[in-house]
Amino acid sequence: MVAPPLASGQPAADTPPARSRDVRGTLLRVVLAAVGGGLVFLSFPPRTAWWLAPVGFAVLGVLLHGRRMRAGFGLGLVWGLGFMVPLLRWTGEFVGMIAWLPLALVCAVLIGLGTMLMARVSTLPVAPLWMALLWVADELLRGVFPFGGFPWGKIAFGQPEGWYLPLASVGGAPLIGFAVALTGFALARLGRAWRVALPLAVLPLAGGLVTTPFVGTAPDQGTAVVAAIQGNVPQAGLDFNAQRRAVLDNHVNRTLELARAVAEGRERQPDLVVWPENSSDIDPFRNADAAAQIDRAARSIKAPIAVGAVVVDESDGLPRNTVVLWDPERGPVDSYTKRQLQPFGETMPMRSFFRLFTETVDRAGTFQPGTDPQGFEMGRARVAIDTCYEVAFDGVVRDSVLAGANIIAIPTNNATFGFTEMTYQQLAMSRVRAVEHGKAVVVAATSGVSAIVRPDGEVTRRTGMFTPDALVAELPLRGEATLATRFGAWPEWVMSALGLLAVAFGLTVTRRGSRPAPGAGTGEEETDGGPAGAA
Repeated sequence: MVAPPLASGQPAADTPPARSRDVRGTLLRVVLAAVGGGLVFLSFPPRTAWWLAPVGFAVLGVLLHGRRMRAGFGLGLVWGLGFMVPLLRWTGEFVGMIAWLPLALVCAVLIGLGTMLMARVSTLPVAPLWMALLWVADELLRGVFPFGGFPWGKIAFGQPEGWYLPLASVGGAPLIGFAVALTGFALARLGRAWRVALPLAVLPLAGGLVTTPFVGTAPDQGTAVVAAIQGNVPQAGLDFNAQRRAVLDNHVNRTLELARAVAEGRERQPDLVVWPENSSDIDPFRNADAAAQIDRAARSIKAPIAVGAVVVDESDGLPRNTVVLWDPERGPVDSYTKRQLQPFGETMPMRSFFRLFTETVDRAGTFQPGTDPQGFEMGRARVAIDTCYEVAFDGVVRDSVLAGANIIAIPTNNATFGFTEMTYQQLAMSRVRAVEHGKAVVVAATSGVSAIVRPDGEVTRRTGMFTPDALVAELPLRGEATLATRFGAWPEWVMSALGLLAVAFGLTVTRRGSRPAPGAGTGEEETDGGPAGAA
């Protein structure tokens, strides 16, 4: 059979000009995807350009509209790399690309799985809503998988300066992520269906502004004067732990200096003092000299100190990342053990497997996790303790607060990551947690940045990097629970379920649309591009 002639001026689909246009179009989409992800990265601290995040989602929304699922995965993978590669640069500061790039790739692949589903629902009615719900589901997945989850790139953690932040008091970090994604995906549809898209773009911002006056800051359980000690470390990097005594001495000396300032009337008398994680990597229960130094500091400042220490448990001889409550009169009276350990650092998952590739896996620790979320009673303050990495996990922080806390302490050690953006990213998480649970937050870091955060997320005092310092502030003690604290993970689960239901509906619509009518031919192949059938 002779093929019918082409219309005048119409090139064949497989001619060189057509293939060239396809290649150029694909390359353009790949570049735009990387740029979109990069815009979201640029919205994260230490920058304050929070509004770039919805722009980055708008770019993603334009690219995903009407695409097949496999194209959605590829575009999302590139977008995720544009976001995660620069965001996680700090993970390779001293160990190189072996940790940094594989971790960024895993996160990007998980983002790609989410965008694959977003492509499926991108042509449904009110598509921006379903796509934003699927973003929440994607963050939920990254929060639990792999190796216990890595939620570092939650969109909420880039919004401590933005209009969306008050939403954390209602639905926690997931609601902020939903709101930012909804704004961005709605902006992507303004040119197609502006009557629907415009309200969807504006409502999340309006919701944040309306919620602002209801973010509680009143001290319903009084106030407490809190001191955060930043003793500094001898040097940045992995080797600072080799000089454990110097680190302990630094924190003792900075506390003694604060005690002199209090005695001279230059600083207020603190009711409680927070030292950073790893401020005493010498086990004070096994080393009498370390215990004597800590006791000296506590007696001098005349206040209980929460001391970050590495403690070896006598039951199994394995270390625990512990915070010890050191009373100035009675010595150690309580302790908290870190529950959410950092994989490939404090622990090494699948150690024997990874040892086949490199012996450096044995540099990872053998720390054992704690199980009790109960913090400390320090005078009138009931202090939730969430150590370093734990602040990234919604459930871990909430459990600490539900144990009866009226203030939150984040002891952390960021010296390993040098002058990277890691410490600023972590401080942003602490600000989100303050609003989420309506509690003041005290961040004590070995080398910075330490900070005092009010319940509305405002940073009232902060230190520099790699310098000794002490922050003293009177903070409200708040027992009132926010809606986010009460609801817990329910909003995240409900939003995720709704997004997945939309995917199921999209799959059903596609199957029905591709089924031939009785007696009809089957000349066209079924595509997986959704109702639009776009390539």
